[in-house]
Amino acid sequence: MDDRHVIEITAWLMQSGLKGMSEADLLAGFCERCRAIGMPVERSVAVMDTLHPIYEGRAFRWDARQDIERVSEYGVAGPGNFSDNWLRSAFHHLETGDANEVRRCFHRGDPVDFYLLDDLKASGFTDFIAMAHRFGDGGTIGEIDCFFSHFATRAREGFSESDLAALRELLPCLALAVKCVTVSGVAGTIARVYLGEDAANQVLHGKITRGRSDRISAALWFSDLANFTHISDTVDPEEIIPMLNDYADAVISSVQEAGGEVLKLMGDGTLAIFRGRKPTEACAAALSARAMLDKRLADLNAQRRIEGRPITDVYLGLHMGDVFYGNIGSRDRLDFTVIGPAVNEVSRIVSLCRSLQRKVLMSASFAAIVPQAQLDDLLSIGQHALRGVNRAQELFTLIPAL
Repeated sequence: MDDRHVIEITAWLMQSGLKGMSEADLLAGFCERCRAIGMPVERSVAVMDTLHPIYEGRAFRWDARQDIERVSEYGVAGPGNFSDNWLRSAFHHLETGDANEVRRCFHRGDPVDFYLLDDLKASGFTDFIAMAHRFGDGGTIGEIDCFFSHFATRAREGFSESDLAALRELLPCLALAVKCVTVSGVAGTIARVYLGEDAANQVLHGKITRGRSDRISAALWFSDLANFTHISDTVDPEEIIPMLNDYADAVISSVQEAGGEVLKLMGDGTLAIFRGRKPTEACAAALSARAMLDKRLADLNAQRRIEGRPITDVYLGLHMGDVFYGNIGSRDRLDFTVIGPAVNEVSRIVSLCRSLQRKVLMSASFAAIVPQAQLDDLLSIGQHALRGVNRAQELFTLIPAL
């Protein structure tokens, strides 16, 4: 491999990283270009940590001869096969030591002392090298502080010194390209996790100016846990967060599965919106979410009873109205949410659930657009005063299923 080849592969990596090519495609394209100019790379794996609520990082794989799983996620470190395998890996050896590379030449009798090396040797591989490219303090985000990669060959004499020199020169470029794509993905993940899908998309597309908002018509969902204050005062404090997580998961998954957007979590409370081409579509989606939630709550409470843990229910207020949807806050601390009288009203509606002994309360404006097929499930419970609202409003509830 001469300097011209190095320059060509480097240019391709930089251009592909800037274009946002996926990490797996970057690794595959890199390996294929190395092979095209005579480097006998036949298998490669790259690993990068990430910031994600479910998994800790991702591994990317490439093989010259067979189709393999190109991308996999690995969970937060803990007991189990992945953790044990990681502790036996060449990557963990590099992570915990000072060296930036480790090599095992099977054809020279080097030990098969890392995870998977015995499989590589049995498959005819003759040489293996793993490398770590560490990021500086200013270039890390959470645990994203290193790019690990390894390469293996079946060439009779293994990798030549010129092969290794080329890898050492090129791999920092691959690491930078993969890091660029990974960090971009992390930004999207963080935005979606904390803002919700739609709000995240708007923010990531540049809608971050304070005061910039749209007036929209939406079905508003405000829910909270029944008797949460009493439960908090009477159960073991260590139970509170797991309990909130269990019930929040039931609420959020129901809203999202029905096409709604969760905008805010406030302790045990959840604010969400549903939109559709027609108001009746938004209304139907909100009612569908409530039906899904009822099923999830039944399953969740049954399981928690078996475990001897406290159970509760979810109060829900539903309203239809116009709101402003966008950025509200100070110059350097914004919240992407909905505001307006309708938001205040739906929060007041749900606050009446306990005193009126109803799990679901909805405004007259919401009830007016309930799909025809579900009208028979509605029951008016009369006029009620809402705190901070000038006049009493007629409220409706759902007739419990027999």
